[in-house]
Amino acid sequence: MTEVSAAPIAPPWALLAELTHGCPLHCGYCSNPLELVRRSAELRTDEWADVMRQAGELGVVHTHLSGGEPLLRRDLPEIVEAADRAGIYTQLVTSGVGLTRERLTGLTDRGLRSVQLSVQHAESAASDRIAGTRSFAAKRKAAALVREAGLPLGVNVVLHRDNLDAIGALLDLALDWGAERIELANTQFYGWALVNRDRLLPGREQIDRARAVVEARREQLAGRLDVVWVVPDYIDGIAKPCMGGWGAVSLTVAPDGTVLPCPAAATLPGLGAPNVKDRSLEWSWRHSPAFHRYRGTDWMAEPCRSCPEREADLGGCRCQAYALTGDASRTDPVCRLSPDHGLVRTLVDAPVSRAALPTVPRSHPPRGAPQGPRRV
Repeated sequence: MTEVSAAPIAPPWALLAELTHGCPLHCGYCSNPLELVRRSAELRTDEWADVMRQAGELGVVHTHLSGGEPLLRRDLPEIVEAADRAGIYTQLVTSGVGLTRERLTGLTDRGLRSVQLSVQHAESAASDRIAGTRSFAAKRKAAALVREAGLPLGVNVVLHRDNLDAIGALLDLALDWGAERIELANTQFYGWALVNRDRLLPGREQIDRARAVVEARREQLAGRLDVVWVVPDYIDGIAKPCMGGWGAVSLTVAPDGTVLPCPAAATLPGLGAPNVKDRSLEWSWRHSPAFHRYRGTDWMAEPCRSCPEREADLGGCRCQAYALTGDASRTDPVCRLSPDHGLVRTLVDAPVSRAALPTVPRSHPPRGAPQGPRRV
């Protein structure tokens, strides 16, 4: 492996710690990779503790403890404590399944600072159907426990054709459950979501209806609920820098210790991502060829190289470019200026009805899931 020496690189401020790919839910929109890491290959407690120590020394100030479902890790309190000891703000990203008063107390005693709760729909039956298991009641209970503990509560909703029309009800649910923030994140088509893209992808009219509700309610809810709307890439035709830019502000550590510029980067062939078992986080961030491959703008070809937006969108998402074209170095096809934008237009404007298409549930091991990029 060739080491890269470059100009000084600003330290990352965020770490996505994917503690496990195990999960009690089977959501078809999940962005986890199809090749899920086995529990036997996950980092040990002491290895995660060392990751947190290194992250703090590197400059990380915030970590999302995620998965899968991080509550499946019995050593989660020890991992939280290690992060807190390293001076890192900890947020638990959870389905709520398995969160009890005793578990939450154990986590807060070790330094847990906030909780982000995933919600699939505002109606119990619809939520359970999307999640692939009964879980809505557990989510409602988890929200009450978090508020009882005095922790900040955020709600995250991945939006798709099966729940976009429930936007208003989802905002009401967030208020009712005592959330301070709701993130309405239109589906990013990686991993299992890419497999189910034709089933999940909404039409323009449905997106426009949901957007109108968000815009009207956001002003109404100002000061009571922070409403974040993550734009739908395929619909809006605007590329955005993945994770704030490739190797710019955050890094991901996968369950087996692989260090990535973003969670979906594991799908890119030949990336040569380092692993914390072999290399330090500092080396991975500052010198790894994987992190330098698409960092900044020097790697760009046309039309990105001469585009006035190149410093803002950084060419868009590399994983999305690969998923749609098979070439991670191409301009993100969601950009209306991309020579491949027709691929996205074909998907969005296709007149076929997708409602009756079957959903491939997230499973471990995967069943019936195609491999590789999904070329149109």
